[in-house]
Amino acid sequence: MPNAIMIRDYGASDALKLEELELAELGPDEIRLRQTAVGVNYHDVYVRSGLYNTLALPGIPGCEAAGVVESVGADVTGLKPGDRVGYVTGTYGAYASHRNLAAHLAVHVPDGVSDETVASNLLRAMTVEMLTGQVVHQIKPGMTVLVHAAAGGVGRMLCQALSSMGAIVIGTVGSPQKADIALANGCAHVVLYREVDFTIAVEKITGGSGVDVVYDSVGADTFSGSIEALAMCGHLVNFGQSSGPVDPLEMATLAAKSLTVSRPILFHYLRDPEQYQAMASKVMQDFQSGALKAATPTPIPLHNASRAHEILESMTGGGSLVLIP
Repeated sequence: MPNAIMIRDYGASDALKLEELELAELGPDEIRLRQTAVGVNYHDVYVRSGLYNTLALPGIPGCEAAGVVESVGADVTGLKPGDRVGYVTGTYGAYASHRNLAAHLAVHVPDGVSDETVASNLLRAMTVEMLTGQVVHQIKPGMTVLVHAAAGGVGRMLCQALSSMGAIVIGTVGSPQKADIALANGCAHVVLYREVDFTIAVEKITGGSGVDVVYDSVGADTFSGSIEALAMCGHLVNFGQSSGPVDPLEMATLAAKSLTVSRPILFHYLRDPEQYQAMASKVMQDFQSGALKAATPTPIPLHNASRAHEILESMTGGGSLVLIP
């Protein structure tokens, strides 16, 4: 019998409960997927807690997974039973052993790329593609950029991408072990933010000029410092809030240095199926070629999804988690 993690009430990690799942009849534009690996993201924590209030209850959380096509709807082309596919979706439902999925979301997994890598890193890699390839802010060789949480799942791939584009990357991390990870993934400089005020460190590294761009997924704890670390006419990309939501920002704060701020949401960039497929196919190729090197995922049984959330919220993970049905 298929099963899934269900949320019936927003709350702590124990709100995640394994239940039997009865699948609806397959629609003409859908595929039936036997999932082999399911990604875990901080977005899922926001959904479970009710902070985002984007999952109607009762509901199944989860935005990405990989698996094997079991059957296809009458109008589906380009997919067949036995195909390995991955997907990202803003309508949730990934924390499950099986599911019906809109066929246009399925992306072929290339040879040499594991289901676990795709399930735990596709959304992250597409976030990096959004941040660097969809003109959130144009990166030019020689720019100096600051990446918070540089050893995290998104952070390390973002540093790889920025470095390959010729940027000088400064990364903030919480421990010497994570500093080694950041340096191995494209950072030219690493700041241990628990030991050093990162704004002071950036000032020293840049000779007082500040950085051209800050990529901030941390939110409340770092936002004001990120503004301070920017150079004149600099740009702040806030794409997450792992430490909590950001306080309202006064325009006068930006005007002081002619700064700009963007708050991109990946799923807004994925509304167009053609753009979704293009972005997903590119990162699949980057995984296959090694242009993007994803963290080796840590497997956790699907029924123990609450443990995965506890690891994320403790901020001790620094890599990838994958649920195995």
